[in-house]
Amino acid sequence: MGLKEILKGKLSEEELKILPRSFDIIGSREKAVAIIEIPEELKGKEKIIAEGIMKLNKNVKSVLKKASERKGVERLREYELLAGDENTEVIHKEYNYLLKLDPKKVYFSPREATERQRIANKVKDNEKVLVMFSGVAPFCIAIAKKRNVKVYGVEINEEAHRYAKINAGMNGLSDKIVLIKGDVREVCPKIKEKFDRIIMPLPFGSENFLDVAFKCIKKGGKIHFYTLGSEENLYSEGIKIIEREAKKLKKKIKILEKRKVLPYAPRKYKVCIDFMVL
Repeated sequence: MGLKEILKGKLSEEELKILPRSFDIIGSREKAVAIIEIPEELKGKEKIIAEGIMKLNKNVKSVLKKASERKGVERLREYELLAGDENTEVIHKEYNYLLKLDPKKVYFSPREATERQRIANKVKDNEKVLVMFSGVAPFCIAIAKKRNVKVYGVEINEEAHRYAKINAGMNGLSDKIVLIKGDVREVCPKIKEKFDRIIMPLPFGSENFLDVAFKCIKKGGKIHFYTLGSEENLYSEGIKIIEREAKKLKKKIKILEKRKVLPYAPRKYKVCIDFMVL
């Protein structure tokens, strides 16, 4: 039984047609939070929808509605609690590791679990890896779980940094992960390491830090650059940004792989362009 079936008789046929087909669930079988985007036309029916979600998913203890776009350097959005518990801190299970977080306080996308595994599978033992904008450390942990590496994570949001430290410890990886709170532009050049691999998972604004990535990468190192691409030409703008920055810094690059990660907005996608600095 799906959400539409549960809400039949509570919403009109027209309302059921515009009911969101999907929503994010962050957490575990014991406790989870659902995050939903509800169209303006369903205003006034939000509580009914939230209660339907909780009936359908017994582990969901809170339902949050997106109340703003992501904003600020900490990439946070406002949420409105539609139903359930005000305490929205959860432990999210992803593959073979756990992530403690509160979606109201940190940026986290459960939809990118497969992408995190893709990157982790590319990493080789003994690489030095830098994750910019590392959040609660999902990339750091995915990589450190699979490989014998040293991973550095840099995050400006104090709450995300606090959860990242908890998560590294909870997964028994504190000895493999170095977590630094601060601005990528200020922190990364001070790290006395050059990296084999740099991950830039911020979809909007990453281009402003490409110069930092070029300065921190080893010759022959790989950068995973995330950006937004429009449906008709997914990768061209991102490649132009990379090539422009490389030219400015007199660096040579080679594009290795291009990948559509997930839908971001109508006709827009989060994409990843993997490239090597020669």
